[in-house]
Amino acid sequence: MWFRSKTPQMPSAEQTLPGRTAPIEPPPPHAVSGRSLTPPYPDRFEVAEFALGCFWGEERLFWQVPGVWVTAVGYQGGSTPFPTYREVCTGRTGHTEAVRVVFDPAAVTYEQLLKVFWEAHDPTQGMRQGNDVGTQYRSAIFVRSDDQRRMAEASRDAYQQRLTDAGYGAITTEIVPAPEFYFAEAYHQQYLVKNPRGYCPNHSTGVNLPDDFVVTPLQYVD
Repeated sequence: MWFRSKTPQMPSAEQTLPGRTAPIEPPPPHAVSGRSLTPPYPDRFEVAEFALGCFWGEERLFWQVPGVWVTAVGYQGGSTPFPTYREVCTGRTGHTEAVRVVFDPAAVTYEQLLKVFWEAHDPTQGMRQGNDVGTQYRSAIFVRSDDQRRMAEASRDAYQQRLTDAGYGAITTEIVPAPEFYFAEAYHQQYLVKNPRGYCPNHSTGVNLPDDFVVTPLQYVD
């Protein structure tokens, strides 16, 4: 089958699964904080969305960051509306396994979240992370503003230099406008709280983004 080839490819329009017109199930409250996974979120809080391999372990990394209000896992970056996990795993939806991070920018910066993102996986592997192979395991940053794009691109360039110095290849991470985020099934949400010995591979390169990485804010003129 095309989606079981050694080199996964994004599905064509003819190969893409049709999906459905409504959510598969309502997301439960966060298993750690008890907060709602769905909007509306507190005023002035911001949303960041990332894909960096299996979303179980990646979500746990982010909910442990001080200043993060709530996290959720879902499917993003493909064409199938309201997909199921089983559908995503076929490679016929085009979605990544994504993590939504709702954060207080007064307590943690987007740059600091980008540092967590880069250092938690190998962004040079294309559509895979280690032995996890498929379109859903590709690396992506889904940006929600021009400022997020600037910071994401600047962090990519800075991290690329660090990776090159360490002998790694080119970063394959997508940086694209955030598409629809479809919440994953309830059993995937905060999976490692419910399954403490669950699957949680470490695909980090050991290469760090500088602790003082920042991007100069744009100066807006009235």
